[in-house]
Amino acid sequence: MENIQKAAELLQTANGIVVLTGAGASTESGIPDFRSSDGLYHQPQKYGYPAEVLLSHSFFILHTDTFYDYYFNNLVYKDAKPNDCHKALAEMEKLCRVRAVITQNIDGLHQEAGSTNVIELHGSTKHYYCMACRKQYSLDDLEQTGVPKCGQCGGTIKPDVVLYEEPLNEKDLMKAVTVTADADVLLVIGTSLAVYPAAGLLNYYRGNKLIIVNMSPTPYDGRARILIRDKAGKTMNSILSILKNMSD
Repeated sequence: MENIQKAAELLQTANGIVVLTGAGASTESGIPDFRSSDGLYHQPQKYGYPAEVLLSHSFFILHTDTFYDYYFNNLVYKDAKPNDCHKALAEMEKLCRVRAVITQNIDGLHQEAGSTNVIELHGSTKHYYCMACRKQYSLDDLEQTGVPKCGQCGGTIKPDVVLYEEPLNEKDLMKAVTVTADADVLLVIGTSLAVYPAAGLLNYYRGNKLIIVNMSPTPYDGRARILIRDKAGKTMNSILSILKNMSD
């Protein structure tokens, strides 16, 4: 509880907070992470390929039907709702100087919870586009069976997510680098900090108020001012309660 109190005090007095979230921020919404023992990479599957191959650009191009079968059954959680972590981060904007939420997640739950400045490094399962004419689609526009085709030109529709072998959106990455470099407090939640270039953002952080909330160790634990080994929702709910008491 001492670390929770210290984290709340750092956040309450910060000149500018940037939050970086990973899959662990969404597991309490029923969305599995990737690398834990119960994660997507360790789940038995019928396709005969590892997840990294199934979710690659080349596999999407060569085996679009199999890609979409795997994608709709493993990455799209249409009924998932924001959990206590998402809600607490949105509430924090009223109590602290939260500059941005940078997320590796593709579920759109930060925006649904009410966070106003979200940088989605890996895109979103909510958004799609035709590879031929670039017409935009939402998840609600798609049948979620077979390969979606454009109603305007008949072209193949692609998820607006960053697949393996694809670069991150340069504009979003530069925004993330800029806000991280200017941050007073960097709050990292639910990420192993093993996936680059997202994990490399920590190398741009120039402050000494790094808070890491994660269930397992990360390569950056030695740099953290505060280290909390607990679930994201529980931790952020506790921090939010203290912040609210401070503001009364």
